[in-house]
Amino acid sequence: MKVVQELVAHFDKRGKLGRRRLRNLLDQAMIATDPPASMMGLCDTAGAVFYFRVTGATEGQVWGTDTYTRDSSMGAAAVHAGLLKPGQTDVLRLTVMPAQDAYPGATRNGVTTSDYGAFPHAWRLSAI
Repeated sequence: MKVVQELVAHFDKRGKLGRRRLRNLLDQAMIATDPPASMMGLCDTAGAVFYFRVTGATEGQVWGTDTYTRDSSMGAAAVHAGLLKPGQTDVLRLTVMPAQDAYPGATRNGVTTSDYGAFPHAWRLSAI
């Protein structure tokens, strides 16, 4: 699945895959998967893009605001970022970010995230 997602991200970044076609592929579960239990091995390359079917949650460990550490709960981060409501499911784009010197926590949308210092792996979620 990682290879398929990398291929889709390649065409998406270059504008070769229209938004409607991308959304159709995602909605048909052709390329999006449920979030993995761990992002270990997926957050090694800044700029890498993945598509996950995420369900919003208010529970789960999350470190950072907008840019989250690799081990943060995707469902809780999606609610914190305002992309999903608790219990709502949608396909989101995850972009691997460069390492940050600090990940400040905040309370937003009913989710409180924690502060964390320098960490080598991070990601950011966005809507399709």
